[in-house]
Amino acid sequence: MTDSVADEAGPRSGAWLDVARDFHLFHTDDGPHLLLVDGSQVFKIDDDLRRRLTAAATQGEQEVAGVLAEHGLGGKRFIGEEPLVDPPLRALSLAVAERCNLGCTYCYAEGGSFGGPARDMPWEVAEASVRRLFAQAQPGERVTLAFLGGEPLVNRPLIRRATALAAAIAGERRIPIGFSITTNGTLLTADDGEFFERYGFAVTVSLDGVGAVHDRLRPAKGGRGSYHRVIANVQPLLARQRRMQVSARVTVTPANLGLRATLDHFIELGFHSVGFSPMLSAPSRRGEMQAPDLDVLLDEMIACGREFERRTVAGESYPFANMMTALQEIPRGTHRPYPCGAGAGYFGVSASGGLFACHRFVEDKAGSMGDVGGGVDRERQRRWLAERRVDRQEPCRSCWARYLCGGGCHYEVIHRGRPACDYIRGWLDYALAAYVRLSNLRPDLFSGAASGGKLLGSAARAAEISP
Repeated sequence: MTDSVADEAGPRSGAWLDVARDFHLFHTDDGPHLLLVDGSQVFKIDDDLRRRLTAAATQGEQEVAGVLAEHGLGGKRFIGEEPLVDPPLRALSLAVAERCNLGCTYCYAEGGSFGGPARDMPWEVAEASVRRLFAQAQPGERVTLAFLGGEPLVNRPLIRRATALAAAIAGERRIPIGFSITTNGTLLTADDGEFFERYGFAVTVSLDGVGAVHDRLRPAKGGRGSYHRVIANVQPLLARQRRMQVSARVTVTPANLGLRATLDHFIELGFHSVGFSPMLSAPSRRGEMQAPDLDVLLDEMIACGREFERRTVAGESYPFANMMTALQEIPRGTHRPYPCGAGAGYFGVSASGGLFACHRFVEDKAGSMGDVGGGVDRERQRRWLAERRVDRQEPCRSCWARYLCGGGCHYEVIHRGRPACDYIRGWLDYALAAYVRLSNLRPDLFSGAASGGKLLGSAARAAEISP
């Protein structure tokens, strides 16, 4: 975690602020720092202000507001109180195949079929989905079309036909479009790589470790391992990627917590980025992370982050996706009342044409939102956006991390609750301190003009506040 101070901080700097909802204190070698929750603003402060804020937090929000106001802070409201209403559709993920050739123990899609009969999406549904995606889009407004499953490449012809249609409509209407696919990699071919490169796909390959570790978690349905087959298949794509970006996504369970070795290996193979996501909710309950596992995960994530810092300061590339995302969002002041666009501008489409809050809710009544023929059920969407807003949930509304976290994955919260809150706060606390360290050691990374957007877009260094 971040460095602690001797008089008031516990072993983790977040212990300072368990009672505060509108700010967070953290510490680095450069001294104490302040995160204002609304607007995600980071400031360097002195010890006197740190003590006053810590004391005020035990007295109430008015006292905190008064201390902040003395320093010209906290007066502007960035997050409104009203939920989103009827946001335009901007992204669809198509479950083009509700079946899979692997037998992953933790699969949220229950073996690829989402608990129902195995089936492929017919062309009529795919075409309606593509046209629905463009129905509200205006020239210059970017849209995204994603392909998932099950394993989407078992329905390869439909993917290619839908991509060509979407690209043609986008060109005619001057609407930028992005394409993505998430695959287990076992069916990838060099020809797929040529196709993905032509259309500039973001390709995510599910890999849960190196060699036998991956094989235990992601075997074929007959029990054989899949690792060496996936790596052989992905090599031509890694060598070819220019417009295409090929990333590795690691689902973390109690059985594959050796993150650093996994990260280093996949980076050496040439993946554009490598990211980790804990398994928090599985229909079978197998592979779900428990509190002790999440403690190990946090330590492993921070170890990877520390290596990212070291390599970055040395001018080396180390594409650790979780860290790169944090270092894009923190300096931008990213703050959101929802964790993602699920049920807002983004929906998953089932093989039969149902619209769902996201790809994880496909065939799940809890996330049903209409169909591609009739469009989004606006009444249900409005209820969803009102109920799922982070400020209307407990314990989120009193958490300092709420606008960086957004309340956690809707699917996981609905089906399991929030077992990972301490992990999320711990990771964000570390990421905030890492941002301050890197902004001091490599300020060029946080200047759009200086870096040309090489690592980040545009950002400002932490402002300094003192009495």
